[in-house]
Amino acid sequence: MENRWIKFGCFLTGYKYEVLKGCSEIAQRAVKRYTSALLIICILWAFIGYSFVSRYLAAEWYYSCLGAALFVVIILQVERQIILSDTHGTAKYWVRGFIAVIMAIIGSIVIDQIIFREDIKHKQLFELNAQVDSLLPAKEAELKAQATETETAISKKETERKALVDEINKNPTIQVVTSQNDAVPVATTTIDSNKTAITKTNLVRKTAYTVNAIQNPKMSMLAPLDQQIKELRDIKIAQENRIVKLRDEVEQEAKANSGFLSELQLMYHILRDSGPALFVWALWALLLLGIEIFIMVNKITHRETDYDATIQHHMELQKRKLKLLAMQTPEV
Repeated sequence: MENRWIKFGCFLTGYKYEVLKGCSEIAQRAVKRYTSALLIICILWAFIGYSFVSRYLAAEWYYSCLGAALFVVIILQVERQIILSDTHGTAKYWVRGFIAVIMAIIGSIVIDQIIFREDIKHKQLFELNAQVDSLLPAKEAELKAQATETETAISKKETERKALVDEINKNPTIQVVTSQNDAVPVATTTIDSNKTAITKTNLVRKTAYTVNAIQNPKMSMLAPLDQQIKELRDIKIAQENRIVKLRDEVEQEAKANSGFLSELQLMYHILRDSGPALFVWALWALLLLGIEIFIMVNKITHRETDYDATIQHHMELQKRKLKLLAMQTPEV
């Protein structure tokens, strides 16, 4: 079991297990210390990564797990820069300290936004009501103006309909005169010189006029006009319903625009207005900073072990081999 733990520690730290297993207990204890510290950091940043992806990117659980794994990989690579480096040079420690401060601030922000979730919701509700109160009058005035225009259009259509109905009631029917030309035979009698009566029939065209009463054709205009009035009334009802539900609509729009930055702004207001909240945030920031620089401090105060001496010895041997090869290689 102990060998498995050491192998796991070598996997995290980047140590070579084949070299470490032949070293003393001091070197193995150093790996165990690094492993414990890395586990604390990885667990903490896995939680931060999962929460960040799930909360602010609104991703599914498997994407949140992927985000947590990505955060852990990044942390491991950063920590290995310190663990696997030699003790010479201080620039890398300054850089790691700067990164630790940034990571501590980011981690404390994410964690505190989870801890103060209910306070953020309360503050968000207060800010939301203020935002809705500022946006509502303009939107309500716009909708009321549209409803007034619709009401005016309805009044015009109803006036037009009333005038049309009055005219139809006054003249329900109209007189239509039709004419018809017919050829009518007309007999004429003449007496010739022999005093004989001669009768001739001639066709004479006569026009007959007929007066008919028909329904007033303007009655066909009532149905389309009624349909227009009905559609306008439906539009007016929809506008009035929207005015009633306008506050909820504006609230939904304001909520849809909230995200990480808006919650960060609310968190800033909470920390600015509340001393206890600022104290808790500072505690988390200092705790994360201490965890982040723990490995770096351990590396700075770390005494060289036989594992380090073995690695250094292997490097010196390799250098000697390269020099001997260079000396034995004939010049061309």
